[in-house]
Formats: sequence, structure tokens, C-alpha cells
Amino acid sequence: MAPKWRELADRLAGRIRSGEYTPGQQLPHIRDLVEAGEGSKSTVHQAYKALEAEGLVTSSRGHGTVVRSQTPIKRLGISRYDKAKWRDGDEVAFIGDRVASGRAYRRGEQTQNVSRVEAPPAVAAAHGLPAGAEVYARARLVKEGDQPTHTLTSYYRPEHVEGTRLVDPTPGPAGRGGGYRVLYDAGYEIDHMKEELFARIPTAEEVKQLQLPVGEPVVELHRTTCTADGTVVEYAIGVQAASRFAWEYDFKVPDSARKEEVRP
Repeated sequence: MAPKWRELADRLAGRIRSGEYTPGQQLPHIRDLVEAGEGSKSTVHQAYKALEAEGLVTSSRGHGTVVRSQTPIKRLGISRYDKAKWRDGDEVAFIGDRVASGRAYRRGEQTQNVSRVEAPPAVAAAHGLPAGAEVYARARLVKEGDQPTHTLTSYYRPEHVEGTRLVDPTPGPAGRGGGYRVLYDAGYEIDHMKEELFARIPTAEEVKQLQLPVGEPVVELHRTTCTADGTVVEYAIGVQAASRFAWEYDFKVPDSARKEEVRP
């Protein structure tokens, strides 16, 4: 026979999967289940820890045990940077992801801290700066409602952004069109970028900041953004909760064996 905590965990998991307990809903307090005859305090606690380990709930001080959203946000690939969205409209990348996912958003769900710092080695190398050079670091935390989804810190050369909205710590994107529109207006139109993604175990600080359940990995993003002449105008490092995103890419398949026709 399965232990009592496992039986309770399975019953609660069934209610979550059937929709009886919906995403964002708080599960009963441990004492309430104890009083309802579901088991001892230890039994209920073990059941809740099992649900958390299985990715069905999150537990934190002040929030209790809450059902997790089981539908990840689509993180678009190339299309999230479509110039028509931010140059001609007001759909910055994280909002584009929410729109494509059919999810609500508020601009204030992005907050930031801006500071002038000594460039970390990877940042200095990306920007072609000497060791010890200073850059602006624009560190953002993005949430969906009350739940953090990811962090993103963009590093800029001071001469590219000094005096612009990119050094303004006001919550939300940097004005209409966000950061890429700011760079565009300053004469730095983005032309191409490279993104690198890899999974890893989160640090203790990331577990706390992103409110990660036990055992959940993160996906780290490194993004290099350039103008047409190869000038690096942004080097960004992001950390994303792995279960809260689904990465989507749609692109033309290359064929390097076929040479482009030479036009007269």
C-alpha cells in the first residue's frame, strides 16, 4: 500500500488536473486538511512537498501553496523582434510573447534597476571594450501577475544611451516601442542579433527571485544585438524559469550548398 501522504498527493493532483483547483488558486491550509481528517500535519506537509516536486504547485511564505499554471508562455523566435512591432507600433518583445500566447499583460509587469557598472568580462568582450570600462546595466524583472517569469539585464555603452529613456528606472518598457525604439531614434537601428540558450541549475538568489519550485532548472539567454555595420549596441543576459516558457522558432531552412545567383 502507498503511504498516506502519497495517497493524499495523488488525490490533490487529480483535482488539479481535473480543473477543480485552477492555476493561481491557493490550496487549503495544512491545518484545514488536518481538521478535515486528511491526515496528520506531517502527512499533509509531505503531500504538498510531493506536489511541488512534481511541478503542480509552488509554495512560499505569505502565499501558501498555489496551483501552478500548466500552460507556458510562448517565447517567439525571430518574429518577437519584428521592427514593425516596436518601430511602428508599441509591442515590445515580452508583450509580443504574451499576445501570441493569448495572455494578458500590463506594462508595469516589467520593472528595472539601472546602474553604471564596470563591465563584466563577457560584456566587455562583446562590446570590444578594455577591462575596467564602464557600461550601463539595465536589469529587468518581468512578472505575469504576481509570478516572476524571467530576468533580463542589458548592457550598453554609455555613449549609445546617455540621456535616453534607457537609463530611466521607471517601471515598464522604455517608452513607446521600448529599448530598440530608443536606439533607433538615437541612430542605432538594430539589424541582426545572436541568441545563445543553455539550461542550468539556478542559484539560491535566482530561486528566491523567480520563486522557483524545488528542482526546477533555468534557461540562461545571452543575446548580442548589432547594427548593420556590426556595432554591438546591446549585450543581454537573461534567466528564465524553464517551465514557464515554450520556445518557438519559425524560419526558412537554409541551403548553404546553393550559391546565390550573381546579378549583373
